[in-house]
Amino acid sequence: MEGVDSDEDLSSGTSSVEDDSDGDHLPGELQDISFGELEEIREKVGTKKFNSVIQNQASAPKEKKTFTRTNKNRPVERSSKQRVPAGKAPDVQKKKRRRDPRFDDRYGTLNPDLYKKSYEFLDSYREKEKKELRREGKRTKDENRKAEIAGILSRLEQRDKKISEDNERQAAKRETRKQQNVLLKEGKKPFYLKKGDQHKLEVAKKFAELKQKHRLEKFVVKKRQRNASRDRRRLPTVRDDD
Repeated sequence: MEGVDSDEDLSSGTSSVEDDSDGDHLPGELQDISFGELEEIREKVGTKKFNSVIQNQASAPKEKKTFTRTNKNRPVERSSKQRVPAGKAPDVQKKKRRRDPRFDDRYGTLNPDLYKKSYEFLDSYREKEKKELRREGKRTKDENRKAEIAGILSRLEQRDKKISEDNERQAAKRETRKQQNVLLKEGKKPFYLKKGDQHKLEVAKKFAELKQKHRLEKFVVKKRQRNASRDRRRLPTVRDDD
């Protein structure tokens, strides 16, 4: 019986050593020892003691690795083997959204009258800028710089003209709104003009101002030239017959 038991222990010990001889199953301290040396140690200490030592070392608690960040703004480093708990999203930093208060409805609606009143001081800066450019254009002898200054002045004048036209349009709307409010107070039904009728009134007013300044004929000639060039661009091109 003893011989049988010893044979069973020997066979079990041999199989355990063969299984543990794989580097993945042996503890870290025994991975560098060869199979022959392990066999000699098993014969010296006995199979049971040898197996118990290996099992105890294999089941020993491993050191928990702590992950640190070199920079606080970087995401937290986590082990790929650690499962994210159910119902909890990964630790991802929220991306900051930058909003421009000029174009965001959260900061209120645009009030053109208040905007004009708040930035009215810019008109003086524009006039000062145009005066300095005109003075520089007269003094400079560089033709390229003169052409550049002329282009800048032309753009500034066009912008000022556009601003003045917008102001006149807003003033006309305010006047129309006042008249409508007066009619409402008197119990009468106000008359609302369509956009096409409003545009016709604006064109008629503009023609009257140009006629008063003796610039209507010049304006009409330029308008016809622009319309003619636009019509020529829209015409289909003629192909040359081969």
